[in-house]
Amino acid sequence: MQLLSPAHFSDYELLDCGDFEKLERFGKYITIRPEPQAVWPKIWSNADWEKQAHVKFIPRSSSSGDWKKLKQMPDQWEIRYSFAKLKGAKKDLHDLVFRLGLTSFKHVGVFPEQAVNWDKIFNFLVEKEQPKFLNLFAYTGGASIAAKAAGADVTHVDSIKQVVTWANENMQKSKLDNIRWLVDDALKFVKKEQRRGNLYQGIILDPPAFGHGPAGEKWKLEDNIAEMMHNVLQILDPKEHLLILNAYSLGFSALVPENLLKPFAQKHKSELSIGELYLEAKSCVKLPLGVWGNLKKA
Repeated sequence: MQLLSPAHFSDYELLDCGDFEKLERFGKYITIRPEPQAVWPKIWSNADWEKQAHVKFIPRSSSSGDWKKLKQMPDQWEIRYSFAKLKGAKKDLHDLVFRLGLTSFKHVGVFPEQAVNWDKIFNFLVEKEQPKFLNLFAYTGGASIAAKAAGADVTHVDSIKQVVTWANENMQKSKLDNIRWLVDDALKFVKKEQRRGNLYQGIILDPPAFGHGPAGEKWKLEDNIAEMMHNVLQILDPKEHLLILNAYSLGFSALVPENLLKPFAQKHKSELSIGELYLEAKSCVKLPLGVWGNLKKA
């Protein structure tokens, strides 16, 4: 099992975490947000946290809340992520640019730990000739624009129209174009692609623990993930592929993605790997942020 954490995300830093909160730097601004995985005490004092932070999220319910500004800062700002040091990256390759914002559901527009997967996607796809890439539960498009930067034909699927619009904005800010944007239920879309006989050389899915499709379709990770993976694997090119399955859910083991992916790996002689994503704080504590499973065949 592999423990993976971003190695070169200069515009992001986890500073400390504990007592069910995390202190993070996104570019020039520092936030305090809830973090259910941070069950241990903070390393730094509350006074140190509030002295550094620009803004703190105050929950009103389990799904929404308000931001309390502790220092002057904008409601929206930008950060960058560079592939310049990766093998195969072009010298004139633009940075990925993310527009961040203070949303009512505690997120700011990027999951920094996913930078590990952006690197995997870029490294795999950049060596292929016009590969097809599918991003399911795609959020604001980090994996989508990473794949497009590598030259892939990219399809981006999310159930929330405003989030897809946000991802499109990130693509444009990153000086990229021609991603296919779809507001759709991920499982329904995959089944349609299966009927059409379409295959993808790259697929990533990062399903939530709970969610809803655009027509009210219900998603619960432990109830629906087996059906989802059965259908996703039908549209994965068996000859050459990279599939990344993320699962951020309290209590999920990395053996779950292993068991879901192992039959395909054995049948098609794919390389199967599993592990956890984490972020290491400046205070030296490590924050777990979900398990993953990969299938790879070059």
